[in-house]
Amino acid sequence: MDAKNTFDTPATYRLVRLEYGLGLVVASALLLTHLGEVRWLPAAGLFLYIDLVGYVPGAIAYHRSRDKRIHRAYYVLYNVMHSLVTQGLVVLAWIWLHGAEWALLVVPVHLFGDRALFGNFLKPFALHFEPVAHPAFLRFRRELGAHGAGRGPLVEQLGARTP
Repeated sequence: MDAKNTFDTPATYRLVRLEYGLGLVVASALLLTHLGEVRWLPAAGLFLYIDLVGYVPGAIAYHRSRDKRIHRAYYVLYNVMHSLVTQGLVVLAWIWLHGAEWALLVVPVHLFGDRALFGNFLKPFALHFEPVAHPAFLRFRRELGAHGAGRGPLVEQLGARTP
C-alpha cells in the first residue's frame, strides 16, 4: 500500500496484522505482569463497551437485514469506537479524571486483538458490515497477480517494475 494505491496485497496485509500482533503481545504481557493490580470491573467495562456500542448494534442490524444493507450510522459507530484515536482520547480522559491504572491496557488489547487476530480494521461504507469478499476486489487481485508479488496483467499494463 502507498499513498496512491490504498489497498493491501495478502503479504502486506499479513505484515500489518503482525505489527498489531506485536502491540497485542506487549500490551498483554504488561497486563499479565500486573494482574494483581488490575481493577477488573473497570477493565471489563472498558473492554466490552467498544463492541457494545461499536459492533453489536451494526451486527444485529446486518443479520436482520434481508439484503444485508444497513444504515451508514452503524459503520460510523464501529469506526469511531474501534479507532485508536478515539480510544486514545478515552484513555487520556480516564487518566485525567481517575489517574493511570493497569486496567487501561485492555483498550489496546481489544483493538490490537481485533486487528492482529481477526483482521478487523475500520469498515468502509462500500463493503458489507460483516466480511464478504467484494467481486470487484477479487477481480482486481486476479489482475494484480497471484499473490500481489508477481507481474500480473495490471502490473504489466501499467509498465511497473518489480524488484
